[in-house]
Amino acid sequence: MKKVFKNTFIFMVHGFLISSLVLAKPSGNISPELIRTFDQQLKLDGSDRAISNAASGTDLKKLTLNRELVNRHNDIFSMKIKTEGITDQKSTGRCWMFASFNIMRPAVLKKYNLTSFEFSQNYLFFYDKLEKANLFLENMIATADQDLNDRLLQKYLEAPVSDGGWWNYFTALIDKYGAVPKEAMGETINSEKSRDLNYIVDNLLRVNAITLRKMVRDKIKTKDIQAKKEAMLADVYRLLVYNLGRPPQEFIWKYCDKDEKIVEKTYTPKQFYNEIVGVDLSEYVVIFDHAMHPYNKYYRMEYCRNVFESPDMDFINLDIATIKELTLAAVKDSIPVWFAADVGHYMERDHGIMAVDIFDYETLFNINLALSKKDRLLTRTVTPTHGMVFTGVDIVNAKPVKWLVENSWGTDIGKGGRWSMYDNWFDDYLLTIVLPKSRLPQNILDLLKTKPTLLPPWDPMSELY
Repeated sequence: MKKVFKNTFIFMVHGFLISSLVLAKPSGNISPELIRTFDQQLKLDGSDRAISNAASGTDLKKLTLNRELVNRHNDIFSMKIKTEGITDQKSTGRCWMFASFNIMRPAVLKKYNLTSFEFSQNYLFFYDKLEKANLFLENMIATADQDLNDRLLQKYLEAPVSDGGWWNYFTALIDKYGAVPKEAMGETINSEKSRDLNYIVDNLLRVNAITLRKMVRDKIKTKDIQAKKEAMLADVYRLLVYNLGRPPQEFIWKYCDKDEKIVEKTYTPKQFYNEIVGVDLSEYVVIFDHAMHPYNKYYRMEYCRNVFESPDMDFINLDIATIKELTLAAVKDSIPVWFAADVGHYMERDHGIMAVDIFDYETLFNINLALSKKDRLLTRTVTPTHGMVFTGVDIVNAKPVKWLVENSWGTDIGKGGRWSMYDNWFDDYLLTIVLPKSRLPQNILDLLKTKPTLLPPWDPMSELY
């Protein structure tokens, strides 16, 4: 039996009446008629055919390259900080660590009259992985009563020991473990190409998470849960030693300076950092241009750390004009400036140019890609993806025209590993800098005395680059 109403079908199925609304034809679908309309509107002749031929057979960056900009570009900077060598993070996400060490290298080179010097990133990389593993397992214990579909837990589970990090990750590691020169713990295959190691450790930790959560729910004694967690960490430590090497507890640093003077001394990692660098990292301040939130305020990013007992990342939010003013003053005084930006936009690798008009996609395809910085963050068009260092600036008529950037992608990318960032790129894609407190005026420092506004771990700026 079937009776049809205006908008409802009623069926008899095994003695039960079942009704279903007849849905109106959806208005948002792509219909064959709409496809035909699109096709009729597009006449592939004249300029359209030329664009199609060019775009389908040419790399779009080469096709849209602003050759006028390239032709007038030069690598001359009115002010440069003297440094030697370019580092290479290889196939890893350790840029934050490389950039942090790179702001310290010029002072070490000068202090010890060296032709070259590099810290061991692998040493700190080892402890970053171990600390992230511990933090992850502690978080799994603390949230054992929450569903794994909870948004926060999903954030934890994404990548327990990812390579990415922030300035506060670096300072926490230095405070706890010190530093060593590269020759004391060199790179390995898996420190330079970390994907497979991350895959193994991440999945091991996810297995461990299920075990620990069950122990908590079964009301196992806290001391037994902690003992189990420590046994799990022992496995992580073993895997890290296998793949990255054993971190030195003591080592000999032997070097020959520019005057052929040979020096040899034994250090622990903490002694080495305190004597060779001696910078109090707690005296540095993180500054953001976080256009989603009010400026001239103090913020803290929840669950943004790598060491369990360390505080989450905090920062002062300032507009880009103020950030530029502070950066310029520091670089002019020969102070390298750590910064993070989104390098997924308008970077020309052969000449080492960062400029918002280096590629002209909009003219070629007759489209509009303009967004405010706030909307770029809200839509995840922009997130902090890479950390680098400012080591110079070109000033014309008292204003910066372009900035000299020291990168950590080796010497084959960019101009021998260095880049020219034009000032318009600075405005649009730079997101954060780090400066000593001594470089900040009192009214900005006073913001650190206020109660920070908490931001959730899924805020765009919490992304680990």
